[in-house]
Amino acid sequence: MRRLTAIKNWHVFQGFDDPTVNPAVRKTLTGIKNTHGKPKDKAVPLTLETLKVMAAYLKKSGRLIDVRNNALLQIGFLGAFRRSELVAISWEHIRFVPEGIEIIIPRSKTDQSGEGQTCAIPYGDNTLCPVSALIAWREQSGYSTGWVFRQMAKGSQINQEALKPNQVSLIIKSIANACHLPDAEQYSSHSMRRGFATEASKKGASFGAIMRQGRWRHEGTVLGYIEEGKRFESNAADVLLKKNNNY
Repeated sequence: MRRLTAIKNWHVFQGFDDPTVNPAVRKTLTGIKNTHGKPKDKAVPLTLETLKVMAAYLKKSGRLIDVRNNALLQIGFLGAFRRSELVAISWEHIRFVPEGIEIIIPRSKTDQSGEGQTCAIPYGDNTLCPVSALIAWREQSGYSTGWVFRQMAKGSQINQEALKPNQVSLIIKSIANACHLPDAEQYSSHSMRRGFATEASKKGASFGAIMRQGRWRHEGTVLGYIEEGKRFESNAADVLLKKNNNY
């Protein structure tokens, strides 16, 4: 699909007709997909229980890099951030309020014009609290301006450069491996967004609230995440099995 979009855009920008709308091209591509198609590789969704395990491990380690990673993980999950949004946060984008924090997102995938969006994240408890995790990182890093999530050299040296988007997935995989989680290599930055949608739905959050927090534009994407997380709820086979056990 990305290659098709690239071909389309190149022809349009050059003033040529769009070849991708030709019925013959569409039919050929559909045939290729039907012949060679395969299920998409999907990141393992991060659950609340898994997040608690990872946060507990990071808080126990005492290393400065894990203080950063704990804030990164909790803010990323509870804010349903895309990795590009997460690494682009600066301290100047964060406003501390009595209820928690408000993070301004100057530009994102669904805000290409740069009008800006705001993500509100409330305080939690002793088990999970993204606001407290962020405050701990600010105090221990010694930075309160510039990039929030910076690269770190070996030891505790903090660099001036922000993390790269691809590094977020590597960090999450490394934490999952350190916690000996099953399928650790299948975790990625997208695990946070998928997990947020499914877990929030299970806890009773409204569809609108989930869409707003994750800044999703397409309802179908979120519905897909929620449906995947509820495969064993209202399950027709489960009804039959439980009924059978009553005999």
